[in-house]
Amino acid sequence: MNRAKKGRPRSSSLSSAVVVHPFARSGSNRDPEARLEEAVGLAAAIDLKVAEAVAVPLAKPRPSTLLGSGTVTRLGEMIKGHEAAVVIVDAHLSPVQQRNLERAWETKVIDRTGLILEIFGARARTREGRLQVELAALSYQRSRLVRSWTHLERQRGGFGFMGGPGETQIEADRRQIGDRIIRLKKELDEVKRTRDLHRQARRRVPYPIVALVGYTNAGKSTLFNALTRSEVYVQDQLFATLDPTMRILKLPSGRPVILSDTVGFVSDLPHELVAAFRATLEEVLEADIIVHVRDAAHPATDAQCADVETVLRELGVADEVERGLLEVLNKIDLLSPEDSRELLNQAARNGRQLPVSALTGAGLGELRAHLDRLLAAGRDTVTVDLPLSDGAGIAWIYRHGEVVSRSDDEVQAHLVVRLDAADAARLRERGGNG
Repeated sequence: MNRAKKGRPRSSSLSSAVVVHPFARSGSNRDPEARLEEAVGLAAAIDLKVAEAVAVPLAKPRPSTLLGSGTVTRLGEMIKGHEAAVVIVDAHLSPVQQRNLERAWETKVIDRTGLILEIFGARARTREGRLQVELAALSYQRSRLVRSWTHLERQRGGFGFMGGPGETQIEADRRQIGDRIIRLKKELDEVKRTRDLHRQARRRVPYPIVALVGYTNAGKSTLFNALTRSEVYVQDQLFATLDPTMRILKLPSGRPVILSDTVGFVSDLPHELVAAFRATLEEVLEADIIVHVRDAAHPATDAQCADVETVLRELGVADEVERGLLEVLNKIDLLSPEDSRELLNQAARNGRQLPVSALTGAGLGELRAHLDRLLAAGRDTVTVDLPLSDGAGIAWIYRHGEVVSRSDDEVQAHLVVRLDAADAARLRERGGNG
């Protein structure tokens, strides 16, 4: 029996969707309505028109359908009434659960992992990003024994028909996917080697790296643009930025740093994507300072903060998380005067939180100055005497260090300068005395 509803013409594009968020009545720190709103946002990110969204309590997950039989029946009537082309279940579904729900509801069903993979597939722009999306999607689909990982308008082979492909075909599919995964990993290794060369070149400059991380739609790209006067793509939607972007940022001391804008995190980020995007997020691992950008106006900001820190620990920066990241509390322009005052008092007590509005520019001067102080704390203060005739050496000092004081006599320039340990060593190697 075909899973499509008999007599209903199948649209060439999936535009109408129903979103279902199952939630446990206890044991979760996330508001079901906030999670449901986020799931609707994820659907909108790939231009699906959500006909209806509903949060349903989940007493005990059923191995066959996740949801209870009564809930499945009730939702089925609602889905049929909307003639939904796809149902998004905001949870992880096993292949069996996905297949059974598709049969019960007679329409296509995707889970949270599949939806996020679709978004990444639609948004990745760089070669590395596209390779990583395909690798993640193939790893996800291999467990579902399908012929294709492609996007929503393509029907998945096998599960929709009684009988399905034979064992030989399934094994052939599995082998083809496995071969493609091997090739993708080799290509990604090449990309990673290229990135390593670029990273080594930056170390020779060297500029400190400041990485912006945060929950998706927290305003990282808006902040990035405001600080660097750049034009990185900004949109009020989830996962507006997927590929890492780097620009030079001049701090108040004149010191240049590399500012990196990274992909936004999300709760229950598919483990396939955490692994596949590890290379993209290596900028975070290499960063001198990790700046956690938070949406201070979001009702679930604390839960989002916990989700981001969980992913960072999985990426290997647990020590930095435990020591405490610099938190930029963004979107203060959306707060009421009372909430804004409370946030300012909280930040003053915390010592590692900076309230800002990337949109209006409020607090950005304090953020630049704070980054300057953090980087200066890791610098050596040295005294340097250079001949006035050594214009190249003096220029190098100004490019790489923070000149605290300078006095010249007839022959020499006497400077007190703050330098990174690596730059201080380079200065000694080139003959400067410190």
